[in-house]
Amino acid sequence: MQPPVELNAPGRDLDPADLRPGQLLEQAVTGLAHDGRGVVNLGAGVAFVPGALPGEQIRLRLLNRSRRLWQGELLDVLESSPDRSRPPCILAERCGGCSVQHLSSSAQHHWKRQKVKDALQRIGGLAEAAPLVAPVLGQASGFGYRNRAILPLERREDGSLRAGYYRPGSHRIVNLNHCPVLDPRLDALIAPLKQDLEATGWPVDRHLADGGGLRHLALRIGQHTGELLITLVSSHRSLPGLDQLATTWMDRWPELVGVCLNLQERANNVLLGPETHTVTGRPWLQEQFAGLRLTIGADTFFQVNTAMAEQVVPLILQALASQTPGLLVDAYCGIGTYSLPVAAAGWQVEGIEVVPSAVALAKRNAIQNGLEARCRFQEGPVAELLQPCLTRCDALLVDPPRKGLDPQVLATILAEPPEQLLYLSCDPATLARDLAQLVGGSGPYGLEGLQPLDFFPQTTHVETLAILRR
Repeated sequence: MQPPVELNAPGRDLDPADLRPGQLLEQAVTGLAHDGRGVVNLGAGVAFVPGALPGEQIRLRLLNRSRRLWQGELLDVLESSPDRSRPPCILAERCGGCSVQHLSSSAQHHWKRQKVKDALQRIGGLAEAAPLVAPVLGQASGFGYRNRAILPLERREDGSLRAGYYRPGSHRIVNLNHCPVLDPRLDALIAPLKQDLEATGWPVDRHLADGGGLRHLALRIGQHTGELLITLVSSHRSLPGLDQLATTWMDRWPELVGVCLNLQERANNVLLGPETHTVTGRPWLQEQFAGLRLTIGADTFFQVNTAMAEQVVPLILQALASQTPGLLVDAYCGIGTYSLPVAAAGWQVEGIEVVPSAVALAKRNAIQNGLEARCRFQEGPVAELLQPCLTRCDALLVDPPRKGLDPQVLATILAEPPEQLLYLSCDPATLARDLAQLVGGSGPYGLEGLQPLDFFPQTTHVETLAILRR
């Protein structure tokens, strides 16, 4: 086989018509795509190259093409960007958990701020809103921040156990014993837990291809209290010796308050099933959050970056400071993460949440903080329960999932907009789409500010708090 020819070798211009899979090129990187891949201009098309940074001169191999979009492989960095950072994780180039570890923290913040601006302009048609996007609010260290991990498991033919995150774009596990974005106290559990689970001989079958077994290992910590929870996710309860192993773990780690078994019997990509059983200890931990005490379950949603979630609280309270405390409705309220600090500041709050266990914990958290007189939590879909609340509220807080506001929820807000709307978004694209109706055109709101938040350093994700007022 002849070696591939470099089309853009010195003295030869790049002709897009000559491009083909396997081709080697030396090119400049002109930008970053939304998923963190470097963008290389190929004249009549572009190539997306993982690991490449803007301003760099690189050597790449073309892999495959869809229309004018090529996938590329980074072979060498010929001229490095000053924003390039050496990842502390030895698996950074293979693991899909963190895709921008090679980009410095300051450059990540600059890029994430620009992502919000670009979404507002291109998707929302809100070019006038771009100057309102504040610098990204983040932490000094972009590592050791995650208070939770859910690791896929697999057992190889020789009986050894693998645990880790998936390679980008695949379901192939990158085996790991350490992960630098995890709270170090969680990180220290991975290797010994893998060793213990390997020795059990239990079947491991995360895709339910051979009759079922263990699927995931879930770890959670209260970062301020140090309390730990271990949850095994399995398709069945046939795990001989589980009680004894759970007792061994409780004796080994004094901070461990409970071991749970979650049953996920369906052959899909949903990580946790609807049933969680306590093997030993208790199925919840205590955490200190924004001056309050929260109970967090083994299987309930809570922001994975405790420190950044706490930084959202003063932003919410500052936005509400111009109003006399009245009634705030917290849609998608979860366990009361933001409802309760607002109640502690003197507001009445009504939370709406579709997950029954989260509603139960929200009520419990209100009671244990002496805030039950100011809090009311309802179980059910936001689309069904929001409208009666809007007739009485002074401010609305929405914290929807990545898909943004349900069309019916958006229509309900537009039909009866409260005086103030706080929108905490985890996706700039769906935020821009929704703001186009809430602010743009005939929308009832003016946009007072947009605060990007780096909840997930080393990844492409950015959250944004949008402050709207009539």
